[in-house]
Amino acid sequence: MKLRRMVIPMLALAFGACKNGNTNNNTKDIVEIPVLKLEAQDTSLTNDYVADMQAIKNVEVRSRMHGFIDRVMVDEGQQVKQGQLLFQLNDREYSIALNRAKANLASALSAASIAEVELERIKTLVDKKVISPSELSLGEAKLSEAASRIKTAKAMIDDANQKLTYAKVRAPFSGRIDRLPLKAGSLVEEGALLTTVSDTRQMYAYFDVSENEYLQFVRNGKGRFDHDKETTLILSDGSIYPVKGKIQTHENAFSDNTGSIAFRAMFNNPGHILKHGVSGKIRLNSRLTGSVLVPQKSVFEIQDKSYVFVLDKNNIVKMRSFVPKLSLSGYYVVGSGLKPGEVIVYEGVQELRDGKVIKPVYTTMKKLLASK
Repeated sequence: MKLRRMVIPMLALAFGACKNGNTNNNTKDIVEIPVLKLEAQDTSLTNDYVADMQAIKNVEVRSRMHGFIDRVMVDEGQQVKQGQLLFQLNDREYSIALNRAKANLASALSAASIAEVELERIKTLVDKKVISPSELSLGEAKLSEAASRIKTAKAMIDDANQKLTYAKVRAPFSGRIDRLPLKAGSLVEEGALLTTVSDTRQMYAYFDVSENEYLQFVRNGKGRFDHDKETTLILSDGSIYPVKGKIQTHENAFSDNTGSIAFRAMFNNPGHILKHGVSGKIRLNSRLTGSVLVPQKSVFEIQDKSYVFVLDKNNIVKMRSFVPKLSLSGYYVVGSGLKPGEVIVYEGVQELRDGKVIKPVYTTMKKLLASK
C-alpha cells in the first residue's frame, strides 16, 4: 500500500516533466518573422529609367568636294544662324570649269545661229529646185545637233555652279558649333567631317522599357507611358532638372540585343544646361487607385506561379498562390488570389515551410512606401 502511494506521485511528476519539456521545445522553435497586413489603397510609385539625351537637331557638317580649306569663319562653341558661312574652300578649279562651260555655251549658240542661217538658205534653194531635198534634211540635222550642244553646255554650267556652292559650307540650321578637327590650309576629301552643329533648345531623352513592362502598359490601358505623360529628369549628379518633360512616342520594334523598346520624351532646354550626349535618368510616377500591393521580396515562385505565405489567426503560415496584375518598382499589384485585411509574411520566406507557427512582427505598407 505504501509502495502504491509512492509510485503514483512519481508518475505524476514524470508526466509533468515531459509535458513541460515539450512546451519549452515548441516555444524555442517559434521565431519572430516580419509580417504585413494587406491594404487597398491609393499610392504613387516612382520608376527610374536610364536615359540617353540627344539634341533635337544634331548634324555632322561634311565636305562635298575635294580641296583645301581657305578660311574657317567660326570658332568652336560659337552660336550660329541658319545659312551662316562656316567654311570657305578653295574654288579655283570649279571657277575654271564654270568659265569653260560658259565658253562652250557661247560656241554652241554661235553654231546654232550658223546652222539656222544655213537651213534657211537650203530651203530657198530647194524651193527653186537648185539642190535636192536631201540637203534640207542634212541642214535640219545640223541645227538639231547645235541645239543639243546648247543644252549640254547649259547643263555643264549648272553643274559647275552647283559645285561652286560646295566651296561655301553653311550652317544647315541655327545652333552651336562643336569641335573643329580641321583648320585653314587643311586638305579635305569629299565626305570629310568639318564640324558638328547642335540645336539644344529642345532635347530628346530616349529610355528603354522591358517587354514585360510594355505589355503590362498595353493591357492595362492608361499608365506611366502615355503620350504627353509628364516626366522628370534626374541629372548625373543626382539633381533634378528644373523643367518637366513629356513622353512623345516610342519605337515600333523591340531590340534584338536587350529585348526592350525605346520611348522618347522631350524637354525644353532654355538655359542650354543639357548637352548632346549627356546621361541621366527619366523618373515616372505611377498612381494606383484602390490596389493591393505585395512586396516582391514576399513572393516566391514554383513552376511559374507566384506564392506567398498567409498568416492565420493561430499564427500558422499557409502557402497561397496569387496572380500579379503588374510589377512596379519592387511591388506586385494583385490581380486575384489575395484580399485586403489578410496578413502575409513580409520577408524570410526562404526559411519557412507550410504549416509552421511563427511569432509575427507587424509592419505597415505606409512604412514600406515611405522608406523607398
